[in-house]
Amino acid sequence: MTFGKSSHTTSRVGLLLSGGLDSAILLSHFMKTARRVQPFYVQSGLFWEAPELRAVRDYLSAVATQQLSAVATQQLDPLVVLNLPLEDIYENHWSVTGRDVPALDSADEAVFLPGRNPLLAIKAAFWCQLHGIRELALATLSSDPFPDATPAFFQELESVLQQALSAQLKLIRPFDGFDKRQVMELGREAPLELTFSCIAPIGDRHCGRCNKCGERQRAFRVAGRQDLTEYAVAVASK
Repeated sequence: MTFGKSSHTTSRVGLLLSGGLDSAILLSHFMKTARRVQPFYVQSGLFWEAPELRAVRDYLSAVATQQLSAVATQQLDPLVVLNLPLEDIYENHWSVTGRDVPALDSADEAVFLPGRNPLLAIKAAFWCQLHGIRELALATLSSDPFPDATPAFFQELESVLQQALSAQLKLIRPFDGFDKRQVMELGREAPLELTFSCIAPIGDRHCGRCNKCGERQRAFRVAGRQDLTEYAVAVASK
């Protein structure tokens, strides 16, 4: 399996880190391949962000400990938390209220948040431009069904950002062309039990009933890996 298309194999790369499986695996893989990583978490006032951000911090701490060596530790920069409030736009949407969240068996399109990918990328891209980072990575997969996750979309967004920033910032998507099984295979040694994928959490636990919990459960099944996630609702094995 070939991985990534970056010409700067040892340079610093920004990474949008959501706390979920894909971006967490991408961070671990960058560190394995000697990339210096600047992780970003973007806060927008959405219902699940408090436990998600705690999971991000726990994962980063575990990865840093796992790497052990001083060289590896230097590859991981401190987390940057960026604020991008969206409550005034999403208003009474389920992503803000936590009510009527798309259920376990809902279509992936049910969790589409309009404008989310470009907004996240733009905010992190400006930080990168101001701090001399020339690549920003996103962990989108080829199977992502959303209109703002296609290669054509990111190519156009990259062009717009380069014009706006007067800089040759590259948006890289190393998992483009990968399916979930391939991504999970790359994360076999990563502490994935510390990641967070729920949009209707109960405290710090995954609810076990929402669309994202269903996606998470399928990812572990397709990888043939035990799911150590603590779900508030017991998950039936299939």
